[in-house]
Amino acid sequence: MHVILIFISALAFIFYGLRCLFTGHMRTEFARYRLAGFRKLTGALELLGGSGQLVGLANPSILQFSSAGLALLMFLGVVVRLRTRDPIVQIIPALVLMLLNLWIVVTNRTGH
Repeated sequence: MHVILIFISALAFIFYGLRCLFTGHMRTEFARYRLAGFRKLTGALELLGGSGQLVGLANPSILQFSSAGLALLMFLGVVVRLRTRDPIVQIIPALVLMLLNLWIVVTNRTGH
């Protein structure tokens, strides 16, 4: 189950990273957040984090680092969505991914 959840997280971040880098919708969203200058960085970090999780399946240190970084990124995403007063339905994906990655960090640290 642990490996499946890591794989789901990795694929989600690779998907969202690509969307962030290449879709007009995400350009509009980052402009709405007043963070247009951070869109490419965010997309790149999501791609790197998701890829790092896949590599981390064979290297726990990389998994730990990637998952912690993605949890932080999603915490910031939740803060941004709260700041812009988005509905809870739009906040839930970032919150779930943040909690999932925190779980990965904790269970990886304890050797589960």
